[in-house]
Amino acid sequence: MIEIIAIDHLVLRTTKLNEMLHFYCQILGCNIERKTSSELGLTQLRAGSALIDLVEVDSQLGKLGGGAPTPYNNNLDHFCLQLKAISNEVMFSYLSSFGLELEDFSQRYGAQGFGDSLYIKDPEGNIIELKSQK
Repeated sequence: MIEIIAIDHLVLRTTKLNEMLHFYCQILGCNIERKTSSELGLTQLRAGSALIDLVEVDSQLGKLGGGAPTPYNNNLDHFCLQLKAISNEVMFSYLSSFGLELEDFSQRYGAQGFGDSLYIKDPEGNIIELKSQK
């Protein structure tokens, strides 16, 4: 029997590497942990105990996944990032300062139970749910 204890990593294909790096590093606070050769096209970002892998669509790895993501053909529906405790007001204000489109918080169920969360989009249109620990 296996037991899942956390998300290890997510792989997102991109045509906008610099914008994705800015979004995930400058706005969400990830750090670049590892970069491979430009031919291979993989940049790995530390996101708490997990990694977010960014793969350039026109690279060796990226070509394995087909065409580039579009507003109607994303790589996934969404993924949720569990955040350290932060008030809804502070999180909303922080994200608004970057000009992101924001909805109101909603009660949603996830791995840690019910809690307030909101959705944002990265530069490729991938949907990210942000959920704070309470």
